[in-house]
Amino acid sequence: MTDASQNRDERHDAHSASESERRLPHAVLDLPSRRLKGLKIERLLDLSSRRQPLRLLEVGTGSGGIAHYFGTHPDLKLCVEAVDVQDNRLVTEGYTYQQVTGTRLPFAESSFDVVLTNHVIEHVGDIRAQLAHLAELRRVLRADGIGYLAVPNRWMVVEPHYKLPFLSWLPRGWRTPYLRMMRRGNLYDCEPLELSQLEDLLHGSGFQYRNLCLEAMRLTFEIERPRSMATRVLHYVPDGALRFTCPAIPTLIYSFWR
Repeated sequence: MTDASQNRDERHDAHSASESERRLPHAVLDLPSRRLKGLKIERLLDLSSRRQPLRLLEVGTGSGGIAHYFGTHPDLKLCVEAVDVQDNRLVTEGYTYQQVTGTRLPFAESSFDVVLTNHVIEHVGDIRAQLAHLAELRRVLRADGIGYLAVPNRWMVVEPHYKLPFLSWLPRGWRTPYLRMMRRGNLYDCEPLELSQLEDLLHGSGFQYRNLCLEAMRLTFEIERPRSMATRVLHYVPDGALRFTCPAIPTLIYSFWR
């Protein structure tokens, strides 16, 4: 790396750190839902089939509920680390925590078998910061490791952070005025992605990836609403009939690897 490019990256890191301080944490502080989320991630990544012990990193741990789920798992043998830019933890047992600034991760290359970025990438900043986030995940992920990424779909009807319809559909410059007009905040501080944008980012970061949206949707209903009519219907509808819905599914979920 040249001195000029290093200085440019350092300036961008400083800018990203400053931007992250302006953004709200948007942490989900409902611990029971974090346990269910952990269970879904465990099954989607089929962690029980991987050789153990595993070293797992959760980026953007929020309440700490997912890190706690994996760190205290009764069957999986996991060493869990978690980081976040703000400490909003409600549970601290079972894992090690570090506070970070920006997208840099305080770990050596190829340190982890599993990395999780659950509803984080939309909060790190612009596309350059999102690429920096993915580059750090790739740096710390082992060659045979696997990652999990979830992000709100830009084309969801109701934006989940501010509960406003069509907020993320608007051009970027219109989102904050809409937020202020509806008295829901002063700054729209999220960058939801559409499916093609996310796949371009993963490809550009050197990852191979797999779209898990359909599996995740089925699994969410099986775990959270096992007796519902929707769960029974989804059980019988073939993937081919559901695949056309992927670009509009509210949450985009992917596994990725080097």
